[in-house]
Amino acid sequence: MSDSFHAMWRSLRPLGRSAASGGYRRYAWTGADADCRLWFRMQAEARRLDVETDRNGNQWAWLGDPTAGDAVVTGSHLDSVPDGGAFDGPLGVVSAFAALDELRARGVSFRRPLAIVNFGDEEGARFGLACVGSRLTSGQLTKEKAYELRDADGITLPQAMEAAGHDPETIGEDRERLDRIGAFVELHVEQGRALDLSGDAVGVASAIWPHGRWRYDFHGEANHAGTTRLVDRRDPMLTYAETVLAARREAELAGAVATFGKISVEPNGVNAIPSLVRGWLDARAADQEALDAVIAGIETAARDKAAAHGIDLAVVRESFTPVVEFRHALRDELVRLLGGKTPVLGTGAGHDAGILSASVPTAMLFVRNPTGVSHSPAESAAEDDCVAGVRALADVLEGLACT
Repeated sequence: MSDSFHAMWRSLRPLGRSAASGGYRRYAWTGADADCRLWFRMQAEARRLDVETDRNGNQWAWLGDPTAGDAVVTGSHLDSVPDGGAFDGPLGVVSAFAALDELRARGVSFRRPLAIVNFGDEEGARFGLACVGSRLTSGQLTKEKAYELRDADGITLPQAMEAAGHDPETIGEDRERLDRIGAFVELHVEQGRALDLSGDAVGVASAIWPHGRWRYDFHGEANHAGTTRLVDRRDPMLTYAETVLAARREAELAGAVATFGKISVEPNGVNAIPSLVRGWLDARAADQEALDAVIAGIETAARDKAAAHGIDLAVVRESFTPVVEFRHALRDELVRLLGGKTPVLGTGAGHDAGILSASVPTAMLFVRNPTGVSHSPAESAAEDDCVAGVRALADVLEGLACT
């Protein structure tokens, strides 16, 4: 099992990696994405699995009859955030193949079909919406809304899909495929330090915090940076900066997290006062009431500052995912299969498992992250913990899918 895991990890690790940052730029429907998709196909075919790409661009590798129903599915995603780490997503896919290798080594017999999945465009790095593949499949993203998605260069999602050889006319809700799934278990590196603090290599997810993305458009007046008096300025950057600070204050008060991590400036000149500053807010909290308070507080502060500085402000909610409570029965079954002492913990990070939870029974396993760093080249997990994760996933799949 260890040899299988490490061989796959070595073969996947160079794909889409930036020599400059050491991080990954595996964006949806790009060359790096195609390389990862080919890697997935090669791993599946090497294990004599039937490979298919569904109408929304998600890849499936099947052991057993895909149409039999009640399948046990595992996997994650292979795309990345800009200059992301090696483990977020890929650990779940590599571990899925390695767990299958372990089950075959154990000589078990399968009583239910088993599938390994690579969901497309989970991170939303290119088109600004996370979990596009699973949202389309579950019907949470319509074909019409998907067609409106554009990247920074103005390329639409259907144009990108077509350029990569996928027919965009086919995208949309795939109820027939979802009806095949009896349980979905996603393994993921923990994005936080709860397991490191508890001393456990593996944990089971309890819930995903409610979270969303909001776009703040601050419209001011472009002018000369050297000749315009401070009192005559309508500088949207000033209002934006004050809003960033307000987000931190509101998050601290609510025990939540709020981040302005992306910004676009026009005309973006060193010696020019901006005419437009566009910032994207990511906010998450343990419950809906806390999240609502944070969002309301940030917007109120932004509008107060905008009025004081003569700035026009528009706020658009681009995506939102309510709290996800994983099915208690399946969650408890995972804990039982792992010996009854595995810690159960919540997370502020979104996942395909969270999207699918409204349609099929889902659960998650977390592998310890010793630093808690994620969405960064510094993201890490120890080799022994990764192997422990594979073993835990194999134990779970054996209990769910095998005699």
